[in-house]
Amino acid sequence: MENLFSHPASEPESSRQDGDALDPLIFTVVVPTTVSHAFQGFTDHPHLWWPLERESVFGAGSHVEFEENLILETAEDGRTAVWGTIDDWQPPLSFHASWYPAGTPLWSTEIRVVFGAVGEGTEVRLIHDGWEGAEDPAASRASYAEGWPKVLDCYVRFMGGAVA
Repeated sequence: MENLFSHPASEPESSRQDGDALDPLIFTVVVPTTVSHAFQGFTDHPHLWWPLERESVFGAGSHVEFEENLILETAEDGRTAVWGTIDDWQPPLSFHASWYPAGTPLWSTEIRVVFGAVGEGTEVRLIHDGWEGAEDPAASRASYAEGWPKVLDCYVRFMGGAVA
């Protein structure tokens, strides 16, 4: 399974010396709505827009939600997978989570999603960092570099925005 939540068996990016960090991934999209509505669409309704058929643990038919301090996927048969643990919740402006879909907190990275007003609506910025926490940092970063734009495109469409 090669998707946002897998760690593909590909060649790692150029090898680095110990101590060299991989740069964070930063993705920015704009949705045509208020900051509060954009935050709510992202955190209250991911089951309506997240592309579970290709970017999930259990695949199509599962359900993703923000529940208390967890980001959780539930399969049709009731199995669950914790994608992340929210440790900073600032509605409607941002949230931060340890991120470990299909893994454990031992091998986690970090995501922060920030919502801010712009002329056309709301800018949503996703910062994915902490690659040193991943089991295979370079492969994880490469997988997310490919996966996050697809996920965010689905969110933009759900929120009524145009996708390039």
